[in-house]
Amino acid sequence: MDNGTGLSQEQKQYLEAFLSGVAARQGAVLGPGSSAHAPADEPGAPDPHRAAQDRFIAQGKTLVPEERAKRERHPFEIWDDMNANAAAGRFPKGLDVFRHKFFGLFYSAPAEDAFMCRLRIPHGILSAHQARGVADIARKFGAGTIDITTRANLQLRGVGAQSAIAVLTAVQDLGLTSRGAGADNVRNITGSPLAGIDAHELVDTRPLARALHHHILNHRELYGLPRKFNIAFDGGGAAGVLADTNDIGFAAVEPAPGAAPSGVYFRMLLGGITGHGDFGRDAGILLTQEQCVAAAVAVLRVFIAHGDRTDRKRARLKYVLDAMGMEKVMAEVARELPFAPLRLPPEACLPRRPVEKHGHIGIHAQKQPGFSYIGVAVPVGRLDAAKLGALADIAEELGSGTLRLTVWQNLILSDIPEARLEAGRLRLAALGLASETSFVRGALVACTGNTGCKFSATDTKGQALIIADYLDNRVALDQPINIHLTGCPNSCAQVHVGDIGLLGLKVGDDMVEGYTILVGGGAGEERGLAREIFAKVPMPEVPHRLERVLKAYLAHRNAGESFADFTRRHSLDELKSLFA
Repeated sequence: MDNGTGLSQEQKQYLEAFLSGVAARQGAVLGPGSSAHAPADEPGAPDPHRAAQDRFIAQGKTLVPEERAKRERHPFEIWDDMNANAAAGRFPKGLDVFRHKFFGLFYSAPAEDAFMCRLRIPHGILSAHQARGVADIARKFGAGTIDITTRANLQLRGVGAQSAIAVLTAVQDLGLTSRGAGADNVRNITGSPLAGIDAHELVDTRPLARALHHHILNHRELYGLPRKFNIAFDGGGAAGVLADTNDIGFAAVEPAPGAAPSGVYFRMLLGGITGHGDFGRDAGILLTQEQCVAAAVAVLRVFIAHGDRTDRKRARLKYVLDAMGMEKVMAEVARELPFAPLRLPPEACLPRRPVEKHGHIGIHAQKQPGFSYIGVAVPVGRLDAAKLGALADIAEELGSGTLRLTVWQNLILSDIPEARLEAGRLRLAALGLASETSFVRGALVACTGNTGCKFSATDTKGQALIIADYLDNRVALDQPINIHLTGCPNSCAQVHVGDIGLLGLKVGDDMVEGYTILVGGGAGEERGLAREIFAKVPMPEVPHRLERVLKAYLAHRNAGESFADFTRRHSLDELKSLFA
């Protein structure tokens, strides 16, 4: 029996012994913690990460275990060990669990005795061939389950220990990668989901995301950051991408007449991390499209030099800005740039076009005459392999063979001729997927939850669907509402920017699953952090509480008033009284 690896037990034992021997020989020749490559801190190959670590050590501070792990052995040097583990059907232990994340492999124990494999899909765009291939990989090597993430990305669940290398190589055979998809690296580069097909966009952001994606992949010094790092490009069109919640958000703008040479530029927003109470701060400059990649790399180098290596909770760009101030950070950035950016305050630029909330759902005309896109509502972002394969078929047979993932865990099928739209709608319905959905479900966002994440206190995906079913049957909304559920304070589902945010936790002496309820969050022109309105509500009570919240909003709002505006013009005490 080959256990899905294609190898007999005898072959597996031979391969394990051979690869272990290679690793042992390498260690004997090069010394403990060494690799077949020259260390980055040798003359001619400076390692900015080690230099930053050394500064903390010189101050008498202690590096966190993850920094020590990277210092002792670079994660990209464990490939032979990973091969040996796969041959033996072993999962990693200790700090090697962290190192595996550099390859996009997350050992999910105790929630799941399996790997989750996270991909990198720049701008969230993949071809039908790639989507079909991902479905095949999930079916062959995993549990057949694929999640769309809040970074417009895909994750494959239920990957066995023996299949780790097979999954990584199969992903690369598709022209995709998982390299740097986890741990202390730049995460998937996101961009406006309608880039290139949006009649209202200022600029197509796809080439920028692609260029930065490949720059990072090919510069090893941009891996192993003090902590994870998020970057997004917003092209200024009808659909946003939550750019101001990223460590770097590039927002397309046009300067006001006479303020600067005419054209489309990008403003750079720095330090967004809403789970820590901050949106991106404007850096005070205009960048041309050709300057954006260099600017991102310059900021990354400043973060590498100054990010905290001794406290994981403060190891984000926000805290570098808090400590140094924007002016000093930008002075450091300027030293890394090969050009002098144009300085211009944000008020000297024309306002951004309002985002069409839930505009990523439904059938909409593209800027290409005679063509439309279909925004598909994927319940809590979860698909099985068969559905992903069927979606690839629809995209290829009715459109251009393009699938676009969104940060709201939905997807878009683009470039469909008008004559084929009804066929597309019917085929989606046959799959149990909808091109039209309620105002509750249009941006119903949920993290992985405790069925696949050891940090989560609650079954966010399952409970999100229970809440949506309950509300759809009892509340008649006439405006979109974004509901975000996350199972722990890491807030992968960004609860602080949802109209309603649900933060999972255990409640009471019996430690039942429940949520703290927040209201009034938003991003972009609705920018604001949600405020806590109810603490520690057991899950069975949550749908009833939300029903009261939404019915009070409908009863007491001003004409046409959004949920965000309604909650923000009332104090918390007033809201509690209205929601009682």
